[in-house]
Amino acid sequence: MGTRKKSADRKAEIVAAMLTLVAEMGPGCATTQAVADRVGVTQAGVFRHFPAKKDLWIAVADWLIKEAQERWAKARNCEKSPLDGIKCVIEAQLEFIQHTPAVHSLIFSRELHAQNDELRRSFYSMSTDFHIMLTDLAKQAQVDGELSSDFAPHEIASVLLTLPSGLATRWSLSGRSFNLAKEGARLLEVMLYGMSKVH
Repeated sequence: MGTRKKSADRKAEIVAAMLTLVAEMGPGCATTQAVADRVGVTQAGVFRHFPAKKDLWIAVADWLIKEAQERWAKARNCEKSPLDGIKCVIEAQLEFIQHTPAVHSLIFSRELHAQNDELRRSFYSMSTDFHIMLTDLAKQAQVDGELSSDFAPHEIASVLLTLPSGLATRWSLSGRSFNLAKEGARLLEVMLYGMSKVH
């Protein structure tokens, strides 16, 4: 049996190595040579699967988006009420960032977005999907009397979106010194209390 890996397996390995390098050193240090060294192939071996580096970045984004959407869908299916649904999907996103720190670095890399507009649009689409899901849950929570109707559902969703991004930034700057998911769940309760119909 040959030792050469199947193309799909090698691609997945390269994407995983890219994510690890981004998490460890940031997008700027995730060079194709660094990826090749991490995987144990030549740089030409990387380009055999991804003709240009932008193709590798798109593959990384595709994996992240697919993983995020699967986590959101699973979390939403666990909801007992719309408010529980909000808690579940926000906590799922926080757990995703904690488990895959590269996602935060890539979403907020202006340099990378300027170099690869397709990548920027992919992440914007992911953010939009998350906002739509939260808006729908907020609307349902208002109908059920769990959240105040003083705010538009899309405004509630926009405020909720700031929690994962803002807290992930503080988590990153702290050297990932605290449990992101647990701290996020605590702060989410504070936010939702402020939006609740009855205090």
